[in-house]
Amino acid sequence: MAGRVAGKLALVTGAAQGLGAAHCEVLAREGARVLCTDINGEGAEATAAAINAERGAGTAFSMRHDVTSAEDWDAAIALAGDVLGGLSVLVNNAGVGVRGNIETCTLEEWRRGFAINVDSVFLGCQKALPLMKDHQPGSIVNISSIAGLIASDTMPGYNASKAAVWMLSKSIALHCAKMGWNIRCNSVHPTFVDTPILDGIAAGSGREKSVIMDKLARQIPLKRVGEPREIADGVLFLASDESSFMTGAELKLDGGISAM
Repeated sequence: MAGRVAGKLALVTGAAQGLGAAHCEVLAREGARVLCTDINGEGAEATAAAINAERGAGTAFSMRHDVTSAEDWDAAIALAGDVLGGLSVLVNNAGVGVRGNIETCTLEEWRRGFAINVDSVFLGCQKALPLMKDHQPGSIVNISSIAGLIASDTMPGYNASKAAVWMLSKSIALHCAKMGWNIRCNSVHPTFVDTPILDGIAAGSGREKSVIMDKLARQIPLKRVGEPREIADGVLFLASDESSFMTGAELKLDGGISAM
């Protein structure tokens, strides 16, 4: 099925690399016009340039965007209105890991994790809804994690922040439904995915990436780490009208971990 999101107007955060770049590429491939944002402005620009080189000028745009800043969100929504002509899809993808267990996680790391992982989703949805109301049907896709549903003793900050995204998504979905808007809100819960984050983990551990990948794969029933495209295809489904009766739900893309 080609053109699954033809005519959709999308804003994707954390678009400079990894999952965010994959979301932008898949949405553009299926007919959406996309605003790619990231605190790494040059990376977001590169993502948009690659899309335009393949899909034609005017398919993708970019801006530097600190997702923890209300002012930056105002600017991003205004730019979406200017260059896209509106907004019908919001993908809150930007996120960060939070280091340390309950004894070693610092308050600074805890607060930074919640600012990037949760405050950004709150601000994005709050700022985007006025524009999205004028371009219904709409879809908000919030990238959580399987770590928001399954806890680990090593990552309380990450567990808690991603669980907050999960429940926030449900509240937003219910609000939109109560208001009578055709704007849906769902969360996506990936497990380990082969992105540059794994490169950083490998570098920090002093081990080869292949060793880290093998270790992570052993924890997944399908015995492999996910690919960015597999998560992006889930986002595509939620952004499209194919999921028109799905709201307040969680899409688990976890290779079977949550079934254990």
